[in-house]
Amino acid sequence: MADFTLYGFWESGNAYKVALMLELNDADWRCQHVAFMTGETRRPEFRAMNVMGEVPVLVHHRDGGDFKVTQSGACLTYLARHFGTYGPQTEAEDYDVLRWLLFDSQKLSGQAGPLRFLRYMAGREEGPETQFMHGRAMSALKVLNAALEGRDWLVGDRPTIADIACQGYLHWPGQIGVTYDELTNIEPWLARIRALPGFKHSEDLMPSGREPETATA
Repeated sequence: MADFTLYGFWESGNAYKVALMLELNDADWRCQHVAFMTGETRRPEFRAMNVMGEVPVLVHHRDGGDFKVTQSGACLTYLARHFGTYGPQTEAEDYDVLRWLLFDSQKLSGQAGPLRFLRYMAGREEGPETQFMHGRAMSALKVLNAALEGRDWLVGDRPTIADIACQGYLHWPGQIGVTYDELTNIEPWLARIRALPGFKHSEDLMPSGREPETATA
């Protein structure tokens, strides 16, 4: 049995954050495919595992028994502490990383993810809701771009889980329906993340949420 099981699918940027963290640490892990588009996360069996009905769900198969963590920010924090990598190193960094995890959850992935779902996965026609979410996503991207001015990483002088969290959906600007043409710090930052040893794209780590429940990885 692998050391970790991650419930997810590649289209989920939130699951991808955790999958990437596992890969960057060369962890022994497997993906348990979740058939999102056929409603698996809404079923009682999944809700019994995560009442929030969302991926990722991370299960660490420890000697004393399985330990479960849900929500991407919590999963990243757990893995950073477990591996001793990509985490804060001072009290000030601890709160700075937390600040970015919360910002990402509410403002960045919290807007870019649903917008991408509507435009790319659901094929929703443009309307007031997509335009509103587009504006919110662009506002968050402008904050990210400003924070990266004159620096390589969001916290300190090295990559942390703040970067891993915030990059979750941003490798797919075309699917979100945004461009980084005027946000000149974002693409170089993403390139630095892609250059990290062990980096892989989400499509290379997990099956699609469009696939039936029999899909495996």
